Amino acid sequence: MKLTKTFKVFFENEKSGGVLLIFVTLLSLFLANSSVSADYIGFWNTHIGHHTVTDWINDGLMTIFFLLIGLELEREIYKGELSSIKNAALPIFGALGGMLVPAGLYLLLNYGTATQSGAGIPMATDIAFAIGILSLLGNRVPSSLKVFLTALAVIDDLGAILVIAIFYTKSIAFLNLAIAGGIMGFLFILNRMKVQNLIPYLIGGAIMWYYMLTSGVHATITGVLLAFVIPFSGGGPRTSSYKLQHFLHKPVSFFILPLFALANTCIAIGSDWHEGLTHLNAFGIILGLVVGKPVGILLFAFLSVTVGVCALPVDLKWKHILGAGMLGGIGFTMSIFVTILAFSDPEIITYSKIAILIASLTSGFFGFVYLNSILKSKTKKTRVVHQHQN
Repeated sequence: MKLTKTFKVFFENEKSGGVLLIFVTLLSLFLANSSVSADYIGFWNTHIGHHTVTDWINDGLMTIFFLLIGLELEREIYKGELSSIKNAALPIFGALGGMLVPAGLYLLLNYGTATQSGAGIPMATDIAFAIGILSLLGNRVPSSLKVFLTALAVIDDLGAILVIAIFYTKSIAFLNLAIAGGIMGFLFILNRMKVQNLIPYLIGGAIMWYYMLTSGVHATITGVLLAFVIPFSGGGPRTSSYKLQHFLHKPVSFFILPLFALANTCIAIGSDWHEGLTHLNAFGIILGLVVGKPVGILLFAFLSVTVGVCALPVDLKWKHILGAGMLGGIGFTMSIFVTILAFSDPEIITYSKIAILIASLTSGFFGFVYLNSILKSKTKKTRVVHQHQN
């Protein structure tokens, strides 16, 4: 499969960002459990105005992350890997299974309890981490597998955004929501008038973010909405959408996501940390990500091909889909993000984060070992064929 230039750039950025995320996560956990623990954790809980530093990152900077996700989704839908039903169907069905099965397993254990609202936690896939692990396997990875995993994670992000908007909005201030909607409508008119200057869109987006924040709907949704009113106009290098997407890639990958990881993994792990893993909430997260993700992705992809809705690419095998499903169990960024929205009890949040880290580490490890094994065997077979030919 021939990869587009835009996809290659996207994959390379996410690959490097994934490696950086691994490093800063380990650094944050180390600092949170060192002699500077109190000062380190205290810094992230420092108030600036009515919000902590962590709140400003989660509600503010992460809006820029969602803006980039929205711009990438728009490009993929209009002229990228998701631009045709044929290309999009397999990862769409895979992503659907990768969301429904983990959520179902979680609810099976937590329905009717105080933690049932955490069902959205194991539904997410961290695109940077997943691609970062896949990139460690080098050139042996089939192009179709790169495309499948990337498209799967992008669609997964869209699903997580919808889940946040629908299920994690507690109370709505309709006047503020209407003002935010009015601003979006104005920006849409600018789009239809083919106004390419980014300044009015960015100013309008900032005002829309404020009213969305005070409306009760999570403010980060503003990023996705703004992405779809910024002119795409064919997606060429001179368009506003293209310029903004390429400008944001490095700040998001190398500043915003690492900052989010630092702020949200500063977990002081006590001697009784393992007790939290006996709770149904933690068990549901681990079961959902480690088991539910690969089972859901493989099952739904297999069913969609079996009934003829889509076809399996020539260089992609079912064992590759299973490996992608394992890497899909790396929830991290989005899982932690949903955890913060789902719970208010600091203890539950801490145990949930530990469960997410364990599940993501487990999924990443087994996904890497499994794919390394099957791709290595493929390389050996190729060598054997060449030796026989010679």
